[in-house]
Amino acid sequence: MEIIRNQHFEGERPLFETHNARLEQVTIGEGESAIKECSDIEAEDCHFWGKYPFWHVHGFKINRCQFDAGARSALWYSDHMDMRNTRIDGPKMFREMHDMYLENVVINDADETFWKCRDIEARNLELHDGTYPFMFCENVKIDGLKSDSKYVFQYCKNVEIHNANIVTKDSFWECENVTIYDSVLDGEYLAWHSKNVRLVNCHLAGEQLLCYADQLVLENCTFAPDCDRVFEYSCMEADIKGHIENIKNPTSGHIIADSIGSVTIDKNIKQPANCVIEVRK
Repeated sequence: MEIIRNQHFEGERPLFETHNARLEQVTIGEGESAIKECSDIEAEDCHFWGKYPFWHVHGFKINRCQFDAGARSALWYSDHMDMRNTRIDGPKMFREMHDMYLENVVINDADETFWKCRDIEARNLELHDGTYPFMFCENVKIDGLKSDSKYVFQYCKNVEIHNANIVTKDSFWECENVTIYDSVLDGEYLAWHSKNVRLVNCHLAGEQLLCYADQLVLENCTFAPDCDRVFEYSCMEADIKGHIENIKNPTSGHIIADSIGSVTIDKNIKQPANCVIEVRK
């Protein structure tokens, strides 16, 4: 493997078609597409501030690196990536990628990050600011997620999340096959128009949660006092621990809670309108 150490590159495509190389304490400055059409690349303790550094890269490891705001759209159309202990300040990272592993990664501008990616595994991932991260993603597994970005996880399939703290609204909108364990989900319009969503040991906050959902399952979940108009037009099995303030027009299934503030059933309820709602004795 070629070792490239303590060098600075800039301009157009300085490392184009580089293969089987290790970059150590390398800086990528002004310019575009520094590491394009490459394979088997390792980057350690490197600093990127030029545009589009990793495009069409197949098989690469990134460790203890930093991507400045100027290194926007840095990783596209690439695969078999392992990224650890890295800070990202640029938007629009990770597009049209697959086979990705991330660990101890902080993304400070998560705008349009992780779009149309698949086969993602992550541990200890942070997302801050920006809109629509994880749009149209498939086969995602994350353990340890902290996010305050807007509109996370829309139009996704096959998602498993553990130990998350997500503060946003419109999260998990129109998703399919989602399981979330031991997490806090804070924001309006959670999982609208979604199918086969399962929440286990989660705490939920926000208004109009879990509406228009099909095959929704809640196990041992709790609700904040501000939650009202929950489950409107949804089909579900829900076991709620503690109190839920208001349930509105669920379509079918079964809901049980320790206490319920009020239930709204009006003329607008959709058929079959046979949801069983009860307080645990």
